[in-house]
Amino acid sequence: MRFLPLIPAIALIAACNTVAPVTGAGFNTPQYQAQREAQLAGQGTVGDPLLAPADVSQETLGAQGTGSTFPAASGSNADIANQTAAALANTSGGGGATAVVTTAPNNTGISDEQDFAAVSERRSIESDAARIDQNRQTYEVVAPTAVPERSTGGQPNIVQYALSTTNPVGAQLYSRAGFNLQAKAQRNCAQFPSSDQAQIEFLSNGGPQRDRKGLDPDGDGFACSWDPSPFRSAVNN
Repeated sequence: MRFLPLIPAIALIAACNTVAPVTGAGFNTPQYQAQREAQLAGQGTVGDPLLAPADVSQETLGAQGTGSTFPAASGSNADIANQTAAALANTSGGGGATAVVTTAPNNTGISDEQDFAAVSERRSIESDAARIDQNRQTYEVVAPTAVPERSTGGQPNIVQYALSTTNPVGAQLYSRAGFNLQAKAQRNCAQFPSSDQAQIEFLSNGGPQRDRKGLDPDGDGFACSWDPSPFRSAVNN
């Protein structure tokens, strides 16, 4: 009676050490690996021979419940393509493979003037010559007219005055009398926003011969350091 509690423990240890046999077919079983290695080594087969690829491909597939069978694969790419098309037709329920046709977009808004082949189909040397003649007939010749004179509002034109002179700035042409002419010119020239305005005022009051407001102390005919060189250079260029 003392040994009765040991019986369940011994049974439990025996169950843990029992190795479950490998059952069922599969590619990772020791039997399959042994057969595979034997065939590769040319030693024949061990146990049941492996199924040929053709036999495997003829097995019925149960996809989508249709029971369709795929034909055996062959070695050429054309046969494989045909078999694939047939298989797709069987699984989809259609009568054959459907060709996919793609059409190029109609880009009517894009010009093909840079495409020589496209333009040469529509045009020729004769058609271009006729088009040029047609354009020439529509030409409109505009007769040149005199340039309108610029309105000065009754003021002296300093551009014309600059072009009528040749002496450089500082070269005396007219006599000036008085004391502290330079200091007086500086005070008077400060009243004008620009030397152009000072020159217009100078010519409007007797210049260049007379300098009533003391704007041309050196007597060169140019008030407040006004320079006619830019106008002369524009004409020469």
